[in-house]
Amino acid sequence: MEKLREAVKDSVGEVMMDRDLFHRCVGGNIVLLIHAFRKMFIIPEFDVFAQKINEIYKIVQVQSDGKVADYIPQLAKFSPKLWGVSLCTVDGQRHSVGDTKQPFCLQSCVQPLQYAIAVHESGTEEVHSYVGMEPSGLKFNVLSLDEEDKPHNPMVNAGAILISSLIKPLSNKAEKFDYLMEFVKKMAGQEYVGFSNATFQSEKETGDRNFAIGYYMKEKKCFPPGADMIDSLDFYFQLCSIEVTCESGSVLAATLANGGICPITGEQVLSAEAVRNTLSLMHSCGMYDFSGQMAFHVGLPAKSGVSGAILLVIPNVMGVMCWSPPLDRVGNSVRGIHFCQELVSQFNFHNYDNLRHFVKKQDPRRQDGDDRNKSVFKLMFAAFSGDVSALRRFALSSMDMDLKDCNSRTALHIAAAEGHKDVVKFLTETCKVDPFLQDRWGNLPVDDAKQFGHEEVMRMLIEYQQDWKQQERQGGEAEHPQKLDTIEGMV
Repeated sequence: MEKLREAVKDSVGEVMMDRDLFHRCVGGNIVLLIHAFRKMFIIPEFDVFAQKINEIYKIVQVQSDGKVADYIPQLAKFSPKLWGVSLCTVDGQRHSVGDTKQPFCLQSCVQPLQYAIAVHESGTEEVHSYVGMEPSGLKFNVLSLDEEDKPHNPMVNAGAILISSLIKPLSNKAEKFDYLMEFVKKMAGQEYVGFSNATFQSEKETGDRNFAIGYYMKEKKCFPPGADMIDSLDFYFQLCSIEVTCESGSVLAATLANGGICPITGEQVLSAEAVRNTLSLMHSCGMYDFSGQMAFHVGLPAKSGVSGAILLVIPNVMGVMCWSPPLDRVGNSVRGIHFCQELVSQFNFHNYDNLRHFVKKQDPRRQDGDDRNKSVFKLMFAAFSGDVSALRRFALSSMDMDLKDCNSRTALHIAAAEGHKDVVKFLTETCKVDPFLQDRWGNLPVDDAKQFGHEEVMRMLIEYQQDWKQQERQGGEAEHPQKLDTIEGMV
């Protein structure tokens, strides 16, 4: 719409929407528009989901713990009150709340990006001949190598410094930096990606530990032939000083969530192999000393940086960038960690949440109306065909067994009309469905059994009606007496 307004503003008279102008206006959002026209969004009720994100944001905002990193002078300048969250789905749906346009440095959040680029260029085997893939169990900046004298993984400083020597190894420093910046911009859909020279200089001035790690690896002959250790360190400091905003960072994360295809431009930026490897390592090693707890409680690939950023990937759904400068004792954003935990407590995004039977969490990937129609169809068909096993599966997955079709007929109506005694017994004794629900013509299930001459089913339903009325008189739940307890007992 902004480009359309610009076209009107720049023209002398009226503007004709021809093919070229239309292409110019929608070019940056073509993936989003295609999915919109096809009604194929990964999160169908996106406005409702965005509202929930706002609520989580406000819950987390009151968090006041943590301390802004001060060992790099440039980081200490940020206010502890800054707090922003942006998300971008694999379809290009966007939502931002808080301080999402403020640039900040990626710091260690660049590590999964440079690793992905290295694997994209050289392949898994070549990269992992120089660096391991196991969690170190140690702090991220410890002088430590594995038993093969390789850095433990690409998400600790030693591994990241070595990975920086593998990217465009035959190019000079300027070419390497330009190449990686262009690559990151492609991942961000050509949105804001900058560079802070002040942070870069601060990194070099306060990088004694990283120099020590570099010399230790040089002594152990970790670097590939011809690589210059000081140049690799310099390049690594530059990469840590790359700036993004929450908004552009969320597109980076979404590109990883989308198998390497940028959801804004539709361009295949990274290979599927590079993305799979990167997400695996983020899941096991991405959060410093908190990686195990993050994998346990949140169950999603993530990478943190001492600038207060957390790059969170929900594979095949969306990418999230959280940013708040105050850090906990291991160097992770306090608000960012809290946000990730709240997100997974409300939505079934944890890698090991069961998408079919976990009813205490919401699944924003499901469309309410469509799901209900499918559920009604499956339920009625199972009742019609006498399939008690299917009905048991539906009950265990917490489907409402009193669902009605377009004629207000329930599964009990259908089973009674067909004379399926086993189905009627299951629906009444186990599921405790309501026997007094009327269809559009005012008929009860017992009336259908009578009309089609199923006398035994009719007797079963009359007895069940009497029991239901007795429970109502005793003050039991009129609609679904002890339904949940019954299903849990069945399990």
